[in-house]
Amino acid sequence: MALQLQELLLDALRRDGPTSLQRQIYEGIQAAILQGHLPVDARMPSTRGLAEQLNVSRVTTALVYERLINEGYLFSRSGSGTFVADTLPRSHRRSDRHEPLATAESLLSARGLGITARVTALARGAGAFVPGVADAQYFPFHIWRRLQNRYLKRNHAELAGYVEQGGYLPLREALCTYLYASRAVRCSPRQIIVTCGTHQSLDLLAKLLTDPGDTALVESPCHWGAPVVFSAAGLQCAALQLDEEGACLPDGETDARLAFVTPSHQYPTGRVMSLQRRRDWLSFAGARNLWLVEDGYDSEFRYDIDPLPAMQGLTSESRVIYLGTFSKVTFPGLRLSYLVVPDVLAEAFAKGMTQLYRPGFLATQAAMADFISEGHFASHIRRMRGVYAERRRLLKSSLETHFGQAIHYSHGQAGLHLAVRIGPPGTARKMLEQAGAFGLSLRGAYTLDPQADDGNLLVLGYGGIREGELDEAVQRLRALYEQCRS
Repeated sequence: MALQLQELLLDALRRDGPTSLQRQIYEGIQAAILQGHLPVDARMPSTRGLAEQLNVSRVTTALVYERLINEGYLFSRSGSGTFVADTLPRSHRRSDRHEPLATAESLLSARGLGITARVTALARGAGAFVPGVADAQYFPFHIWRRLQNRYLKRNHAELAGYVEQGGYLPLREALCTYLYASRAVRCSPRQIIVTCGTHQSLDLLAKLLTDPGDTALVESPCHWGAPVVFSAAGLQCAALQLDEEGACLPDGETDARLAFVTPSHQYPTGRVMSLQRRRDWLSFAGARNLWLVEDGYDSEFRYDIDPLPAMQGLTSESRVIYLGTFSKVTFPGLRLSYLVVPDVLAEAFAKGMTQLYRPGFLATQAAMADFISEGHFASHIRRMRGVYAERRRLLKSSLETHFGQAIHYSHGQAGLHLAVRIGPPGTARKMLEQAGAFGLSLRGAYTLDPQADDGNLLVLGYGGIREGELDEAVQRLRALYEQCRS
């Protein structure tokens, strides 16, 4: 043992280095114990013997042993010598080094297991047929860089700290004007809370308006983000069924605290909530003190008529919270979204945002304020409406050519995806499993009850695929379908 320790220490000692020999010897013995080279109860060489072996003074080795004994690595037995102490975790002992490590599932909390159980986010951010992704190649980055440089190349000390009061005021003012003109959203700048993405918006409102154990009503099928975030906040998610008029009101009484709906373009079916159903929901929410969370995630892109007025603007009562995002118009990595909250909640949400997230990105918010106020935002939306409308037309035409009656798709004229029903039950589920082999990125329906999913729905995004690539991608989709059907 003495010879082994001598070799370990001699190999590591650097006599001309900046670290003292005493510290090097101490760290060498400590590492040998932690790594199992010196097992529990192993007898250490005497301080004199170790000093001679290493060609150092006995005072140096004596001080090393004294420190290791004080820290619990060694212990001395009168008349017998110095030994390695039995005070280390089992995972550090040589006899246990080959035991299997714990699995992530055994280490995660129940909440952590719920978050990671049904992961549907796609690793790829573009291609056929990633849903809900804008084509960043059309974004005017030359203008965006110029606007950002206004604030990054100058000494804007006021933009270097945390965001206060819900976001950069000029951005909230620009949003206030834009939302009223485009969606008939009625609000003042103080009612707008700027966030780092819709997931953060959902997390904020869940934490400020609900308590763990409360119920959230969520459309089913839906985008996976809302139920995952709500569940992580401790809420119980209950399914809202859909019909041709949109999300159905619950049967009977409910003690739910909020309802999450996408009335202008239901995700993923594309259905539009009727005016009468919207009024029914507003009455229902008012009578039961229920918060209506209205997500206008891709409301800018309608190809048959102008964007529909938001449900928020239909009432003067304060039960609707409107969610919007810049990701669908600009590029996903921007991570800039917003909530429009009732005036009575504006101050509380601004404080909650600061308290929970300490938000920043003021320079980005300042650039976006200029991007809107100078007209670049509206111009880009007009351009992309034409681009996406053409892609939607080409996709539908190609599906009709290669699938005929084997496929049925949503008829809504909005958004960045088509919801299609394909083949007998279970066909879409098989296609999802094998899509990667065909170079396709597919997503199916996310339902609150996985057993209720018939495995027959696919969400085909066309925002991230160029016109000249659509038909060939549909042909690969057909080949995938034939393989799964057979």
